[in-house]
Amino acid sequence: MEKTMITIVAAGAMLLGAASAGLAASLVASIDVSEQTMTVKKHGTVLYKWRVSTARKGYVTPRGQYSPTRMHKMWHSRKYDMSPMPYSIFFRGGYAIHGTNYVKALGRPASHGCVRLDTANAAKLYALVKEVGAGNTRIVVTN
Repeated sequence: MEKTMITIVAAGAMLLGAASAGLAASLVASIDVSEQTMTVKKHGTVLYKWRVSTARKGYVTPRGQYSPTRMHKMWHSRKYDMSPMPYSIFFRGGYAIHGTNYVKALGRPASHGCVRLDTANAAKLYALVKEVGAGNTRIVVTN
């Protein structure tokens, strides 16, 4: 009886592990606000580490874990004078990861809350999210 119970518990643990592994994201974009960097991993392997700009003083980039909610190859901000936001990946309301031509600010806070990166890098990330799917992508924003 004891051996059977151990076998059942072990089998349950294996199933639980397999189920949680299935829930793991294929693609993870981790934004470190204090370092102003984004690390992109696919299946746990680091593909890229890029400089970004997050919220400047008086604004906030929301912290947490998100999945993309919508994507636009080109978006124009209705809130900020129709500013172009190429390769936008929205993750919480109006907050997005997107390209910018204001590359001299990358590596320091400069945005209204979005995560800005070089447009060429935004295009790479956008293509990766399209490839694996929004449901298999996680955006993690930490201090």
